[in-house]
Amino acid sequence: MLDQIHLLAAVTVLGVLEQAYFFLQVIHARRVFGISPPKISGPPEFERIFRAQVNSSEYFPIFLALLWQAGLFFHQGLAAALGLLYLYTRYCYFMGYRASSSKRLTPIYFSTGVLWILVAASALGILHFFLSHYVGLNVLQLLTV
Repeated sequence: MLDQIHLLAAVTVLGVLEQAYFFLQVIHARRVFGISPPKISGPPEFERIFRAQVNSSEYFPIFLALLWQAGLFFHQGLAAALGLLYLYTRYCYFMGYRASSSKRLTPIYFSTGVLWILVAASALGILHFFLSHYVGLNVLQLLTV
């Protein structure tokens, strides 16, 4: 069982560490700009860091659900590779947004594309599971004939 999920677990841990890094960047920015919680407004530099972190946190549960569904129902290796690519694009998004709001656009579009690929892999994998287990139709077997 563990050999079927170890890559997904590793990407999950990396994702949690990335989220922690983003949280720490907000804490650091609060200290630098003198913004005490619960305030969320301040200089544009602080607000960009704060928004980048919040946006990344909002997408994280979606990413985790899709990562695990694609990995369990479609292919663990592909899902893990897409997961690493997603984490990299999220890092690029964070750093780009931190520098300028316009530098966030390319990474956010790319990371959204990766999420859509994970959606497709999840849907195909789950569809195949339902068809093979409940209808008795093995699509992969039909395609190789």
